[in-house]
Amino acid sequence: MAATGLLALLDDIATILDDVAAMTKVAAKKTSGVLGDDLALNAQQVAGVAADRELPVVWAVFKGSLLNKAVLVPAALAISTWVPWLVSPLLMLGGAYLCYEGFEKLAHKFFHGSAQDNAHQQELVDALKDPGIDFLVLEKQKIKGAVRTDFILSAEIIAITLGIVAAKPFLTQVVVLSSIAVLMTLGVYGLVAGIVKLDDLGLHLSKNNRTIFRKLGESILRLAPWLMKSLSVLGTAAMFLVGGGILTHGIALLHHQIEVWTSSMSQTIKTIASAAAEGFIGVIAGAIVLSGVIMIQKIFFVCKKSV
Repeated sequence: MAATGLLALLDDIATILDDVAAMTKVAAKKTSGVLGDDLALNAQQVAGVAADRELPVVWAVFKGSLLNKAVLVPAALAISTWVPWLVSPLLMLGGAYLCYEGFEKLAHKFFHGSAQDNAHQQELVDALKDPGIDFLVLEKQKIKGAVRTDFILSAEIIAITLGIVAAKPFLTQVVVLSSIAVLMTLGVYGLVAGIVKLDDLGLHLSKNNRTIFRKLGESILRLAPWLMKSLSVLGTAAMFLVGGGILTHGIALLHHQIEVWTSSMSQTIKTIASAAAEGFIGVIAGAIVLSGVIMIQKIFFVCKKSV
């Protein structure tokens, strides 16, 4: 009897672990859009910090990110347990925010252009040359800003993951949410640490006496800025795909229409067409939300001015 009970327990554990692995894989895929943006944003947040302080700053933000998730994961579990009806609206809100953030990036790029961005960057560089600047205060401000940004992105990740595991047993929810929280934090800040040190690595190799290492270092120095731009572009595209996908699956009519439209296609073409449709819906949703935000801001400004 004891042996039978032990085998049954092991079978239950194996089933739970298999379920957790499957759910974690799906959650990691769904949160990829936030991951790309998280990488680009956090790497940019460290810009302007002295080279010998880059890794300590990344470490400080990493600890802040873990603290953020230590708050968000229990909050998500509490919502799933006591107000499960709130999971779907929160997921849709997260999807809409992803689309809004992605479209805001496009709008900023289109309306402001690179000249204004370059001017802003030059202002930051000039400010850093000011002998009266307190670099310790600047560093703390950067850390606080990065941790605030991380909280928003972490909330998106947890909301998306919660939507995936909401119907699963409580233990599975705990393990999947905790696993995603830890894996995403380690992945993001491990990569951020590598990205911010790419230029140092390239500079070190470029001074090497051996031609192969010198050429490699020069290539890294040339490619590092392009890597940041690529992360930003891919992150924005992933926002529309993930956000649009969440909204599409949450609105039955849209989901049904895409299924009807792609029903006669082969599986590969169907996958591509569905992703394109969800991305397009993400762009439209982002434009609508951004328009609403701008309108509210204008109304608030007019009301404040009239008071």
